[in-house]
Amino acid sequence: MSELSLSQAMPSGSDLVQITLRLFVALVVGGIVGFQRELTHKPAGLRTHMLLSLGIALILVTAEESGMSKSDLSRVVQGLVTGVGFLGGGAILKLTAEHEIHGLTTAAGLWLTAAAGAAAGLGRLGLSIVGVCLGVFVLSAFVSLEKRLGHHVSPDAADRPPSGRGPPPTDTSG
Repeated sequence: MSELSLSQAMPSGSDLVQITLRLFVALVVGGIVGFQRELTHKPAGLRTHMLLSLGIALILVTAEESGMSKSDLSRVVQGLVTGVGFLGGGAILKLTAEHEIHGLTTAAGLWLTAAAGAAAGLGRLGLSIVGVCLGVFVLSAFVSLEKRLGHHVSPDAADRPPSGRGPPPTDTSG
C-alpha cells in the first residue's frame, strides 16, 4: 500500500472549503438537536449529538474523498447505521421495578443526528438542515400533544433515584 503524496492528502482550496462547510453543517445540526435535548435535561445532550453528527460526516467525507465507489460508500453507510443502532440501544433503559422503558426518544434523536450528519457529510446540506428542523419540531411540539392525548410522560430516568432506592432516610432521633 503506497503512502499518499502531500498533494493527494491535502485537498485543493475550493475542495477544502466545501469539506469544511460539510463538517460545519454537521456540527451545527448535531448542536441543534443536542441543544433541544439539553434544554429538556435528557442524558444525551449537546456534546453527544454534536460529536455523533460530526463523526458520521467525517467518516463519509473521508470515504468519499478517498475515491470510493458508490457501492463501497453504501457499505460504509450500512456500517454506520449499524453502529448508531448499538449506540441508541445503549441509551435505552428498561427499569424493571417500574415496568417502564426509557430512552427511546433519546435513541431516536441519536438516529436523527446521525442521519443529518450523514446527509451533511455527503454534501446534502439542505436536506440535513431541513431534516433536523423537522426533528426538533417533533421533539418540541409533540410533548404537549402527547399529554393531551393522555400519554403518560414520566420523568427522565436520570431524574430519579436508582431502582429500588428511595430518598435517603431522615433522622428522626431528635
